[in-house]
Amino acid sequence: MGVTIAVHNDDFQIEVLEKSYEQPVLIDFYATWCGPCQLLKPVLEKLVQEYDVVLAKIDIDENPELANAYGVKGVPDVRIASQGDVLEGFVGVLPEHQIRDLLERLHLKSDLDAGLDQIQQAITAGALEQAKDRFGQLLEKYPKNAKLLIEAAKFLVRVNQLDAVEPLLAPIQEYEKEYFAAAKAVKALVELKKEIAQSPVETELDEAYLQACRLALTANYENALQHFLEIVGRDRRYRNDGARKAMLTIFDLLGDTHPLTRSYRKQLTMALY
Repeated sequence: MGVTIAVHNDDFQIEVLEKSYEQPVLIDFYATWCGPCQLLKPVLEKLVQEYDVVLAKIDIDENPELANAYGVKGVPDVRIASQGDVLEGFVGVLPEHQIRDLLERLHLKSDLDAGLDQIQQAITAGALEQAKDRFGQLLEKYPKNAKLLIEAAKFLVRVNQLDAVEPLLAPIQEYEKEYFAAAKAVKALVELKKEIAQSPVETELDEAYLQACRLALTANYENALQHFLEIVGRDRRYRNDGARKAMLTIFDLLGDTHPLTRSYRKQLTMALY
């Protein structure tokens, strides 16, 4: 669990540079009059609760020597101290997921991500009650974390607690674009699961579609995408364009930058045109 501290000229050497030999230090050069600094503040404070880092906040008006020494031209300016060196970070306000990517490049794993890894291991081992209990612990600790809400909702779909999905996802707001799209995709999985539970299997295409849906519902996304793509190639109009729509749902679950999304989006475009 990380900590947030105020740092000044006289303790920068000890609290930042020397401390960075023990754990990474995020340096937040800010000003009290800076609007973007106020926007970034809760994001950094949230992340520091998840990651084992120190957040060192430096008011540039109170510490102009430090700001000048490190060439701070605008705020917020976030740097990273590691092994006694101060490295480039970013200037301005970045989305939370981009800051997470930056922390992951430092080979850091949040308490939340470690917990999600444990859950995935439990699911793989068939220990669903253990996974459910761990989700409960994490949700108590991070009740509004969008990433966690998405993963917990996917688990509810897996264990067939479909009515609980929408209320769980309710806190995710539209401005959280990536997570909002994923939340809509999980809701689409609920409808998909209801659909296949009620659909008769009368043709070979019905069986192929059912198999693809099962793969998607168990998070075997690569094989699911391949099966859906084959159905699109055989009959685009099958189930009112259901295979293509299912592929779009998986793309939203994975995110635009995921390798599977990039690969199969191209293949889908080629199959359609």
